[in-house]
Amino acid sequence: MPSNSVDGLLCYNKGCGNRFDPNANTEDSCQYHPGAPIFHDAYKSWSCCKKKSTDFTEFLNTKGCTRGKHNPEKPAEPERRKVDKSTDDEMLEVKPRPPVAKPLERPADNVPRVKIEAEIAPSLQELMKNLKLNQKEKVETEKSGIVPIGTACKNGGCKQFYQGNEDDQSVCEHHPGTPVFHEGLKYWSCCKRKTTDFDVFLSQKGCTEGEHLWLKSESSAKNKDLRIDWHQTPSTVTVAIYAKNYDPNVTCVYLTPVRMDLDVFFPADDFTYKKEIELGGVISVPKSTAKFLPSKIEVTLVKAQIGGWPDLYYHGSKKKAAPQKEETPEKEPSNVTSTDDDIVDLSDL
Repeated sequence: MPSNSVDGLLCYNKGCGNRFDPNANTEDSCQYHPGAPIFHDAYKSWSCCKKKSTDFTEFLNTKGCTRGKHNPEKPAEPERRKVDKSTDDEMLEVKPRPPVAKPLERPADNVPRVKIEAEIAPSLQELMKNLKLNQKEKVETEKSGIVPIGTACKNGGCKQFYQGNEDDQSVCEHHPGTPVFHEGLKYWSCCKRKTTDFDVFLSQKGCTEGEHLWLKSESSAKNKDLRIDWHQTPSTVTVAIYAKNYDPNVTCVYLTPVRMDLDVFFPADDFTYKKEIELGGVISVPKSTAKFLPSKIEVTLVKAQIGGWPDLYYHGSKKKAAPQKEETPEKEPSNVTSTDDDIVDLSDL
């Protein structure tokens, strides 16, 4: 802290505050800050030198960045704003805030759903043409069980190609896990040898030995639940449904003011993925749009009322529907297996 002696005049330069002898006041007697103090985001600094600190005492003890004469003149106090008392008796007009709009009453979900005419990306149309040709070849190969020469091993990380029956006896060094890309790092979930270089990641030797996998059906959409992300603005909600190798000419998006239904058709599996989403708010169906892209389906829902949704999904209370009587199915012949959801493997009987 600046020192104060009993004798002498007080210097009013910022960062100095020392007392001085006016007869010995030279051009380098005072070390001070010509700038102004700045307080921003917990940092304290001087505009002239910007030596930042979070500690106020340390800030006060920051030595001046400029030398000059001591200043005995006390800075003038800021001028106080004069109040005009002649206007005290005048009436001030206070305009009330506009009332907050009441939330829209959630309509009953008993209106017919509307099919949205989606915009199909040209790149997706071209991809579907190639996919249909390749799929026909894959089906013929899988049915025959014959591995074409030059077929790459389907195990992750294996770089071997099928050249004949002798390759079936070779050891397959592969990664049984899945590739992970996170914050610039690339690695396999099974061994987690992390790298930032993609070529190094691709050249990593497999961590497991096993048999080659020459023929592998494409992962079935029947066993998957498509990933769905969403974000919102005050006026819209954008929903992304991530899917590949779906047919945009058969896939459909249906909307009501409070619901979105998805029918996503995967030709490779001859399967339609169905999803019903009861929306967290009310939308304007005519203004909402959809886009079919190679890696996802993007639906833009226009809100019927400006504001924020707590969630994409509606979590409100629902009245329990009256239990419906289940029809007793007719007895099937004894050689028909049970239709329960649990699948029992009978291959070892």
